[in-house]
Amino acid sequence: MTDLTPPTRRGPLAKREARLAWGLLAPTLLSVSLVVIVPLLAIFWISFKPVELADLRPTAPIVRESLRGEGDDMRVEYRLRNSSRTDPIAGVTLSDTLPEGLVPTGEVEGACSLDGQRLTCDFGDIEGGFNERIRVPVTLEGDAEAVEAAAEASEPVVTGKGRNVLTDATFTLDNFRMVFDGGEFWSVLGITLFYAVFGTIGALVVGLFAAMLLDKSFRGQGILRGLYLFPYVAPVIAVAFTWVTLFDPFSGSANALLVQMGVSSQAINFFGERPLALIMVTLFEIWRYFPLSFLFILARMQSIDTDMYEAADMDGASPFQKFWYLSLPQLLGILSVLFLLRFIWTFNKFDDIFLLTGGNAGTRTLTVNVYEQAFALSNIGAGAAVAVVVFLCLLIFSILFFKTMSREEGL
Repeated sequence: MTDLTPPTRRGPLAKREARLAWGLLAPTLLSVSLVVIVPLLAIFWISFKPVELADLRPTAPIVRESLRGEGDDMRVEYRLRNSSRTDPIAGVTLSDTLPEGLVPTGEVEGACSLDGQRLTCDFGDIEGGFNERIRVPVTLEGDAEAVEAAAEASEPVVTGKGRNVLTDATFTLDNFRMVFDGGEFWSVLGITLFYAVFGTIGALVVGLFAAMLLDKSFRGQGILRGLYLFPYVAPVIAVAFTWVTLFDPFSGSANALLVQMGVSSQAINFFGERPLALIMVTLFEIWRYFPLSFLFILARMQSIDTDMYEAADMDGASPFQKFWYLSLPQLLGILSVLFLLRFIWTFNKFDDIFLLTGGNAGTRTLTVNVYEQAFALSNIGAGAAVAVVVFLCLLIFSILFFKTMSREEGL
């Protein structure tokens, strides 16, 4: 049978409401775009630029003025230099007006000239590393303190146009070549994946068991829930220092206990040996972030209808069967969301590893690599390139995750 119903058309009122809705949403969309998209585009831009830490400040002429000497040897001294050691600056000029009370007594050498109290200099183009002093001999007339204060308050005007590596048209792929050359990148990527995957799965599993333990009402339940939240709410620098002190090979309580129990014949350097250090930072990740999973899973468990558990008890189902066939299917939704969020957060984690090991002993992840490239090696471009690689890895993971979830829901 053919459907002869005409297509629904939006009337003038619906169109006005749609325009009003978009108008109300526009500030929010603009704010989100500025907060998220602009920094992301900036990172992509910098990843293709040969930028070092010193290049973040554009090349410019820098001048310092000072009043030196006394008596017949008094002079106003200007020190002009190029902020860059390599890049030239075009059209450099310097101008200043000497304060009243300082009378010029001689000629100025070089590219400068005096017209009464007015000093003008034209240096043209200066090369990288340029450094020159301009001395103007003067005599003091009037109150010395007032003249010195006026000299310090007067600011010379300097002009010049230098290269800004952040905005010019110079691009390079050397940053990405540096990231992918050799086998170091793949080793760091493998460490990052181990840390992210096992840290995420471990936090979910421990959070699930904790939620199962506290799903029933009993005396002291609130206190125990509060204690479970301690690792997540405690300052990371405090708990990281506690772990480092606890497992210290020389004065740590854990090593002393293991030696006295005969488990180990000597102290173990938990955070200084491969692959133990990576296992320890992963355990720290699990311990610190399982409370987040615990809260979400417990909230979902308490919203499950209890009637089906009563029916399962009447049918003689074991606790494992009730968990596997009743609880787990109800928790798959929240577990999948938690896995996605925890994996992204753990993959991006920097502070935990940096505080525990500094990225040493086989714990150097991609985020630690970003820090080392950008600040330890002063190569901002290479650090941005690693950050782009991190973003692309997480983007690929998210796409695969949502495709897998949609396929599961379709089944």
